[in-house]
Amino acid sequence: VQLQASGGGLVQPGGSLRLSCLASGFTLNDYAIGWFRQAPGKEREGVLCISSFRVYSDNGRFTISRDNGKNTVYLQMNNLKPEDTAVYYCARHRGPGCGTIAGIMDWGQGTQVTVSS
Repeated sequence: VQLQASGGGLVQPGGSLRLSCLASGFTLNDYAIGWFRQAPGKEREGVLCISSFRVYSDNGRFTISRDNGKNTVYLQMNNLKPEDTAVYYCARHRGPGCGTIAGIMDWGQGTQVTVSS
């Protein structure tokens, strides 16, 4: 099982980034996938999760989507703020539904997002 996150970088406040999570070693559409982030000195927190039976979800500034044919889950981040600076991780939940961080089975390696002028 492998989850490979990519797409991070340096962006100015108000800018956008799209992160990708390429999954391998399992059937993507059988599992919920979550994006988490961890800022320096802070605990890892959930950003968005998408269950196996959905292809799109958003919380306003961020949108999570999945393309099962490409084995990829995306996190579109718009209107980024300095407080969004963190390492972003994608992760596989234990089943088809989203749950807490305690229910994470596999983690990706993380990609750094820095929002700064």
